[in-house]
Amino acid sequence: MREFAAAHRAAFVALGGAAAALALFWLTRSNRVLMNAWVDRVSMPVKRLLGAVTNPLPFSVCEAGATLLIVGALVYLGRSVWMAAHGRPDALGAWVLHLAVLVLWGYFGVCALWGTQYYADSFAQKAGMEVPGVQVEQLAAVTRYFGQQVAACADTVPRDENNCFAVSREEIFGQTAGLYDPLTERWSFLDGPERKAKPAFYSKLMSAWGFTGYLCPLTGESTLNVDCPEVFLPVTIAHEFAHQRGVAAEQEANFVGIMASITSGREAYVYSGWLYGYLHLSNALYRVDPEAAAACSAMLPEGARADFTANNAYWASWEGPVQEVGESVYTAFLESYGQTLGMQSYGACVDLLVEEFLPCTGWTE
Repeated sequence: MREFAAAHRAAFVALGGAAAALALFWLTRSNRVLMNAWVDRVSMPVKRLLGAVTNPLPFSVCEAGATLLIVGALVYLGRSVWMAAHGRPDALGAWVLHLAVLVLWGYFGVCALWGTQYYADSFAQKAGMEVPGVQVEQLAAVTRYFGQQVAACADTVPRDENNCFAVSREEIFGQTAGLYDPLTERWSFLDGPERKAKPAFYSKLMSAWGFTGYLCPLTGESTLNVDCPEVFLPVTIAHEFAHQRGVAAEQEANFVGIMASITSGREAYVYSGWLYGYLHLSNALYRVDPEAAAACSAMLPEGARADFTANNAYWASWEGPVQEVGESVYTAFLESYGQTLGMQSYGACVDLLVEEFLPCTGWTE
C-alpha cells in the first residue's frame, strides 16, 4: 500500500483536494450572504463565459464530453485489466483512484457552479412574491382560467391528422431569440445573454430516464429531449432558459418558463405555456377536489385533449425500472441541495401561478 501511495501521490493529493473543496461547500452553503456573492460574482459569470464558448457549436458539448469521458474510462479500464493480468496487480486500484478523482472534482464543479444557487436568493424572493397558502377555491378559479386560455389558443397552432400539435422542432428551436424580452422588462434580474437551445443526441436515453431537458452547468448549455411529443418542447426550452438565467429551483423554473412562454407572442410557445400551466394546476386540483378538476377538464377543446392523450401515451411507453431509477437519482440530487420535495417540486409552481393569476379570475373572498 505504501508503494502504491508513493507511486500515485499526485492522484491522492488531487483526491484530498476535491474532498476539501466539497467540505468547504457543505460548511459554507448555509451562509446566504456568501452564496449570493458567489453566485453574482463567480458562478453566474463563469457559466455565461462557458456558454459563450459552447453556444456557437451545433451540438451539445456536454453530451460529447460525457461520451468521451465514458469511452475513455472504459478504455482505461480495459487497459488496467490487461495490465493486472500481466503482472501489474495495482493497475485496477489505480483506475479506481483516478476515476474517484475525476468524479469528485466533477461533482464539486457542479456544486460550485449550480448547487450554490439553491442557497442564494430565490426567484420568489427577488420578485417579491410571497407564495402564500392556496385555498381550494382559489386553485379551482385559476385552473378554470388557464383552461379558458388553452381553449382560446388551441386552434392557433397547426395540427396533424390526429388533431395533435404539429409545429416542427426546427421551428420551435428557431423561435428562441428574444424569448425572455417581455419578462426582463418586469424582472430585470432575469436579463442575460441569448443562448441557443440544443437538441439532445441521446434523446431516447433521456426518455428512458424520464427527462425532457437539462442545463449543464459545466458547459452553460441547455440540452433538450427531441424524441418526446413537441407540444411541451417550447415551454421546456423556456424552463431551461430560466435555469441559465439563475433560477435554480425546479418549481420556480417551471413558473418562469410558463410566464416566458405565454408572454412571448409566439403562438407555439403561448399554447405550450398555457397548456403546461393547466397541467400543473389541474393535477394539484385533482388531488384535493376531483370533481372540480373533472369540470375544468370538460371545458378543454378536443385539440388539447388529443395533445394530453399523445403525451401521456408516449411517457407510458417508457415506464419501467430505468425511469424509476432515473427519478430516484434525480430526487436524491435535488434533496442533496435541500430541495425536500424532490421530483414533486416540479408541481410546486402552482402557488406562484395562483398568486400571479388569481386577480385575472375576478375571484373574491
